[in-house]
Amino acid sequence: MKRGTTFLRIFASILILGISLVASFGTYIYMSTMHSVIDREAGSKQSFISQTRNSLEQKIKTIEYAFSTYSTTSSFRDVIQHPITEQDFDAYRNVNTQLNYIASMGLEGAQYTLISLVENWEIAGGKLSQLSALKKSELVDSYITGQQRGLFWLPTDSGLRFVYTLPAFSNKKEALALADLSLSNLDRMLRTDDSSTIFILNSDGEVLYENEPLALPREQLGDLALQVADGNRERSGIYELTGKEAANADIVYARSDYNNWIYATLLKPEETTEALRATRFGLILMGLVITALITVIAYFIAYYFANSIKRIQRRLPSTASAASNVKSNDIDWIVESIDAIIDEKKSLEGLMESELPKLESYLVQNLFRGRVAPVDLEHQLQRFGYRLDPGCKYTVMLIQLDSYGGRDAADKDMLLLGLNRMIEETVPAEHRLQPIVLNENTQATILTLRERSEEDSQRWLMATAKAAVRHARDYLKVSISVGFSSLYEDLATGSKEACEMGKQALHQRLNLGKESIIFYEDVSGLISGPVVLHYPTQLENALFDAIRLGDELGVTGALYPFLAEMMKTSKNSTDFEMTLIRLVNNLIQLEQLLGIQVLLTPDNSSLFHRLLQIRNPEEIERILIEEAIHPMVRCMKEKTNRQFRSLSDQIAAIVRSEYDQELSLELIADRLHYNPNYLSSIFRKEFGITFSEYLMNYRLEMAKKWLTETDLPVKDIAERLQYQNPQNFIRSFRKKENMTPGVYRKERQSS
Repeated sequence: MKRGTTFLRIFASILILGISLVASFGTYIYMSTMHSVIDREAGSKQSFISQTRNSLEQKIKTIEYAFSTYSTTSSFRDVIQHPITEQDFDAYRNVNTQLNYIASMGLEGAQYTLISLVENWEIAGGKLSQLSALKKSELVDSYITGQQRGLFWLPTDSGLRFVYTLPAFSNKKEALALADLSLSNLDRMLRTDDSSTIFILNSDGEVLYENEPLALPREQLGDLALQVADGNRERSGIYELTGKEAANADIVYARSDYNNWIYATLLKPEETTEALRATRFGLILMGLVITALITVIAYFIAYYFANSIKRIQRRLPSTASAASNVKSNDIDWIVESIDAIIDEKKSLEGLMESELPKLESYLVQNLFRGRVAPVDLEHQLQRFGYRLDPGCKYTVMLIQLDSYGGRDAADKDMLLLGLNRMIEETVPAEHRLQPIVLNENTQATILTLRERSEEDSQRWLMATAKAAVRHARDYLKVSISVGFSSLYEDLATGSKEACEMGKQALHQRLNLGKESIIFYEDVSGLISGPVVLHYPTQLENALFDAIRLGDELGVTGALYPFLAEMMKTSKNSTDFEMTLIRLVNNLIQLEQLLGIQVLLTPDNSSLFHRLLQIRNPEEIERILIEEAIHPMVRCMKEKTNRQFRSLSDQIAAIVRSEYDQELSLELIADRLHYNPNYLSSIFRKEFGITFSEYLMNYRLEMAKKWLTETDLPVKDIAERLQYQNPQNFIRSFRKKENMTPGVYRKERQSS
């Protein structure tokens, strides 16, 4: 029986989906089982590694503790500084007894050695020998020179070597204690029943021991040591290998808290393969059975739905079928036919509805530009659902941003669109035309006032403006100012002039502050009044003094009162513009006087124009502060710091060259032509101590050098360092070093 494409698609979809689910479920079961087996094997390996670590670590601790204890005894220091020969049997027997005692406490089969670098003898394995100069040099180069630690373990060709440089708490090393563990002894101690691979790394990833050669790159081991040492991994766990080694094995490790060694073994895939064989067979058999069942179910479901779709096709009208593109898929054929009928009906309606808001906004823009003829206005308003009532009055409401709510100035367009949407939602449609974004700074709305007295109109406009200010603050987190034009009746010819009135009203928000609601009638007298310039000269002087000193706190304290007074005393926008121009000119003159360059750079060439175009007080403050005043303060601060640093370095250089002469800050001030108090303050600021403390400290450092390197009497040293009384010198020296000059000389010369 022939089947259509619908039958085949449904049948194939159900079959593929079912097989995918079976495969996913089987894979999940297999992966869960595999992880369980791996975790079990890894746990066993981890337990073995931990036991190995604890066993070997206990022996290592014993060796290190035994040598540490022995090195603190008086007999150890005596014997190290004693020249032992074949005739000095008692000293030899004493050392050999101590080594045998340590051997009995430590690892079995280890060879212990004690070497005196003072008297050049060595006792190893019960035998006494004398060190040659070459061998002594090799030991010092290998174990003392450049070593940051006094106790460490090193891998050797024959096993592991413990190295302890003695005395432990002295930079002057006089002896070496060695313990050599052979590979055969380590193999015997770390032997396993299943011949597992065991290896030990130090904290740098260096292999200290391996019971069989590792086929692993050293960078893998180094990466393991680095991650465990930095705390990125647990102290024990599994480290997954990467690259071509990942298919061979993973590393089960345990880190020692005692010496940061990493004890590790390999977890090989073949150790888990056998346990998973039965699981794989069962999953494959189950997958085949379920797949056969899904195939039968898919056939019957596809047969049922294919017949239903055929019946729908026979019921579609022939005109719909002809309008549709013929598809090889039956469902696509049906959907195309239905879509063709629906699309033809709704295409024109959707087009008109989508374009109406744009056309309405375009109409309002033309009203503000005076481009709408009175004879055409009524027809255009009716198209958008408005009516032109006789006696209806209008006013233009303009909104500008006072602040951006912590956002960047680049977000201004988004905020204006938000304000436009807010007006659409808060002002009923019967009381307004379509709100628009007039320009990059302003949102504009034409409000309609029907059958209202002038007093009622004023109250309604005030309530509307307050609601807009409140909603902008609550929802958009910004502050706005609102300007109203005078009322007018001719919408076609009066809207352009009313828009200019609203702009003039908003100019006055520089004087009134944020969130102002301004009516043109209230400020029209100020706009046409005379220009009277009041400039806060005293506040400007305080601000400029702070800039000269590079004082950021002083600038902050003087800047905001100056700006507040400047805006307060500007009666109208022209006053404010003139005051702003004067301020910028004075700042340019100041920077030229100070020898810095901030405002006269290419980046600030348009500063005048930008400031005069902005009507947002917050933005004016930001530009003045961030682009003019604060950069000038930073330049002056850097210039002052360079001057302070140069003077302080000159004073310190004079002290270092003339410390053995009569010296004071007053003499230096005369030489450098500065006030002593001024030099004292900048020297303390740069060095953190007074001049007298610096001079005394330097002289005492020279005294310590002479006491160590010369035989000059203390009295002569005191005189050379300008101490009139040797007792004063001794008291100063004892206060700083907690000992007298004589005691200091004895200690340094004896060591």
